[in-house]
Amino acid sequence: MTNDGVSLEAEAVLPEGATAAVVLAHPHPLHGGSMRSLVTSELFRTLPGHGLAVVRFNFRGVGESKGAHGAGVDERLDIEAGLDHLAVTVPGLPLVVAGWSFGADVALTVPDPRLAGWFLIAPPIRIVRLDAMVAAHDPRPKLLAVPEHDEFRPPAAAREVTADWVNTQIEVVAGADHYFAGRTAKLVDLAVGFIASLS
Repeated sequence: MTNDGVSLEAEAVLPEGATAAVVLAHPHPLHGGSMRSLVTSELFRTLPGHGLAVVRFNFRGVGESKGAHGAGVDERLDIEAGLDHLAVTVPGLPLVVAGWSFGADVALTVPDPRLAGWFLIAPPIRIVRLDAMVAAHDPRPKLLAVPEHDEFRPPAAAREVTADWVNTQIEVVAGADHYFAGRTAKLVDLAVGFIASLS
C-alpha cells in the first residue's frame, strides 16, 4: 500500500542471510511495461542467488495494481512503498532501487534517506522533469547501465546530460539496445558488483 492509499500487486524473494535488498521498478506502463518485463524478471530471478532480497511490483494501474497511471510523478510513491516493505521485512539491510527505462527515471525522483544507491538501467532521462530527478545531485552512488545502441539515450547523450551529476558512473553494455535481449547476464553482473560496493 502506498502513502496515498493505492494497493499494488507485488512479489518478493527474501533469501536467508541476505546482504542487501533491492526494489525493482519496471519500464513504461503505457508501452506494455510490467514487473514481468524481461530485465525486471531476470533480476528478480537471479539476484536472490547472489544473497540479495528483491521485491518487484506493478506500478499503479498495471496488472492487479489499483490506481491510474501518474505520468511518472505519482509512481515515486510506488517505489517508496517497495522500500517500506523491505525496510520492515529485512530490516537493517542496505536498500537499493534498480529501475529499468521508465522505472529508472522514476527512481531518480526518489530521495528516500534509507537508500544506499541507485542502479539505473537504460534511463531515458526524459520521463519526468530534470529538476524532479533529485538523485542526480545526491551524494550517494548511482550506476547507469547504458546500452551501446540505446534508442532513447545512447551513451554519448547519457554522458552529456549527466556531466554535472554527483557520484555517478556510466557502464556501457556492449552490443545491447534498450531492451537488452541476450545481454541480461551483463546487467546482473553490474547490479551485483554495484550493490556489493555499497556495503
